[in-house]
Amino acid sequence: MIWLGLLLFLALLVGWVVWLVRRLAVAPRWDEVLPERASRWVRRGAAGVVVLGTVLLVLAEVLQRVVDPAPWRPLLWAGLTWVSVVWYLTLGLALVALACGVLRLLRRPAWRDAVARLGAVGALAGALGVTGYGLVEASDVRTSEVEITVADLDPALDGLRIALVTDLHVGPVRDADFVAAVVDRVQEADPDLVVLGGDYTDGLERHVGEYLDPLGDLDAPYGVVAVTGNHEFINGDADEVMARLEGLGVTALRNENVLVERDGGRLVVAGVHDAVGEGDDAPDPDAALAGTEPDDAILYVAHEPSQVEADRGIDVQMSGHTHGGQLWPFGYLVRLDQPTLAGLDEVDGVQVVTSRGAGAWGPPVRVAAPPEVVVVTLRAG
Repeated sequence: MIWLGLLLFLALLVGWVVWLVRRLAVAPRWDEVLPERASRWVRRGAAGVVVLGTVLLVLAEVLQRVVDPAPWRPLLWAGLTWVSVVWYLTLGLALVALACGVLRLLRRPAWRDAVARLGAVGALAGALGVTGYGLVEASDVRTSEVEITVADLDPALDGLRIALVTDLHVGPVRDADFVAAVVDRVQEADPDLVVLGGDYTDGLERHVGEYLDPLGDLDAPYGVVAVTGNHEFINGDADEVMARLEGLGVTALRNENVLVERDGGRLVVAGVHDAVGEGDDAPDPDAALAGTEPDDAILYVAHEPSQVEADRGIDVQMSGHTHGGQLWPFGYLVRLDQPTLAGLDEVDGVQVVTSRGAGAWGPPVRVAAPPEVVVVTLRAG
């Protein structure tokens, strides 16, 4: 079955590449408007760009999972960035193909050829332009402020500030310098508590774990807590990642809770493993909420918004995972899997704060989904 799946994937990949080459190099009929030599170079150039980009993408996807990314970073950057280029190129060329199909039915061959040529150039320019914008957007991590009223919160904890940092995804493209910049952003917000919401690395912990070391510089009066994300389990080294975080002074919440107390008021901070965890690492809300009372103010940390627990006395949930869609219009697909995309929403009676995340998975590109650190201020109800 594995080999059958691999063959099917390769067949789809080859078919996709052939379609892109045809739309860029063949359908425009460059030989009808360009000298023979120029037309030949345009066709070869278009085919070369698509094939080379796809080869780099496949290499990047394989290498980031098995090797230390540091020596390979330029190749990884190029291959993963191509994901964005080819995505928007495909969208653009699909629209051009649709328009050409309509003109073919209307029997307007000259118009069809003109649209095919202009569309091919426009789609490529547009894909490169949007990706360039997305590279800049992804490099600018901002701070988003959210204020939430919690009915069960003791007035002694009114104004408590909690920074939510999720989805760093360091490894193939981003390293310790990126994490240090995020830490600086968090410290500027002066939070009382820092919550790390999962998906810390892409790649094996033994290769990229050290990039997380700047997290040890996080300094908040009530400490730093962390839960696992799905990528810790995809990478197969969730225990190693959490152990590294603990070595940096972070409290790992493995289906357990801790108390934040001030002047007699208390907030229960409960954290569960990501939904894909299995065995001892499976999410266990019962264990995470053990010892809590119905009138406790409870902050529940789960990597995915869909992990919301209704009717459990939870006041606020903090999550990440969605990236806000990362590359428009993927956000619409994310909403098919998750109950909320970003910001503050109410899900099954629970106020859920979802961060778009600070990093990026795959391409270091964000389009209409800027990276963020979310700072939540709790208000007593």
